[in-house]
Amino acid sequence: MHKHPRRLLRGIGLVCALALGSTACGGSDDSDAAPKSVSGADIDAALKKGGTLTVWAWEPTLQQVAADFQKEHPGVKVNLVNAGTNNDQYKALQNAMSAKKGVPDVAQVEYYAMGQYALTGQLTDLRGFGAGKLADRYSPGPWNGVKAGGEGIHGLPMDSGPMALFYNKKVFDRHGIEVPTTWDEYVDAARALRKADPKAYITNDTGEAGLTTSLLWQAGSRPYQVDGTKVKVDFSDAGAKKFTGTWQKLIDEKLIAPVTNWSDEWYKGLGNGTIATLAIGAWMPANLASGVKNTVGDWRVAPLPQWEAGASASAENGGSALTLPELGKNEALAYAFVRYANAGKGVDTRVKGGAFPATTAQLNSKAFQDAEFPYFGGQQANRVFAESAANVADDWSYLPYQVYANSIFNDTVGKAYVSDTTLAEGLRAWQDASVKYGNEQGFTVEK
Repeated sequence: MHKHPRRLLRGIGLVCALALGSTACGGSDDSDAAPKSVSGADIDAALKKGGTLTVWAWEPTLQQVAADFQKEHPGVKVNLVNAGTNNDQYKALQNAMSAKKGVPDVAQVEYYAMGQYALTGQLTDLRGFGAGKLADRYSPGPWNGVKAGGEGIHGLPMDSGPMALFYNKKVFDRHGIEVPTTWDEYVDAARALRKADPKAYITNDTGEAGLTTSLLWQAGSRPYQVDGTKVKVDFSDAGAKKFTGTWQKLIDEKLIAPVTNWSDEWYKGLGNGTIATLAIGAWMPANLASGVKNTVGDWRVAPLPQWEAGASASAENGGSALTLPELGKNEALAYAFVRYANAGKGVDTRVKGGAFPATTAQLNSKAFQDAEFPYFGGQQANRVFAESAANVADDWSYLPYQVYANSIFNDTVGKAYVSDTTLAEGLRAWQDASVKYGNEQGFTVEK
């Protein structure tokens, strides 16, 4: 389970510039080339022969998966290495790719960062391994994520983060606040809560790229259009206006706690009722249960509020895949492990360990949906999460340099939380900076 899968990446640039056609990062710009072909017989032979795999991942449930895989295939040794969470691993991975030394056979990569490696051919296209036949096993958002806006399949989805509204029922009941079904109702609830208890806030937000892009996604905004090396960045569509119009009210009326996610103050607010809701991914329950133990039975889960009454749109917030770096070795064996972990027996193992699945079989299973969460007062919360996963639009794209774009979010959109800059102005500044950087790196970017 990700502890902070979408934490804002502050102040880090890419270790290696994504210059087009460059092989300085250890890959090649061969996105138009036919994917290499590895047959089922090749994979079976690799399993029979055995060997050693190096897997870079921070996802803890993979430990049991690796142990089970080794037990089934005694000739295989899986070295599971935690090279750091998200940006720390990406820096290490990019360094290894650039040096063409020490590149792992398998690497965990979040969906938002996939394009950074896919466009320059640094990840093996798994179409030639038969990965395309697995498409219908996954919910729309994660499968779209591994395609990184193109035709290639750059990994197999490991988990997902369909969004939901986590709310403190005890706080809502105390003040007679109804669970909001639209974002307009959410603003009204924020006002009512603040009036009832000046120390309480509907939620917290100090400016976070992951939350912003997820809410834009849900609102129907599609700010990023990617066609190979041609990129468009535009935060002026109707969906973006819905988001900025609503969220600006929360900021202007000081209805949002100025508290950063994952801080001690954040956990304290979730525990004492001064932060009453979170719009966040379905991976959150384990973090609440472990980090805010004193509120067992107080919290519940509801569908994400809608931008239009009666709608059912959702979005992803977090999630990652297992990929095969192009410079890794033992590709057939590596794919066998990835398939086992993310499309085979390993999925159930990981779900039992607390991971949130990207696979529809698990999402739709009676055992999964009927599971009761003591932390949520016995609520069958997975029903809400599974419905959310099915309602995620699959046409969202991230930038091929989203890691960098997220790193400058605080210097652009973040200003709206601490100055007279509006969210709309902040998004325009983020847009302009993202366009400028992309063009400097050799992309053709317009706005």
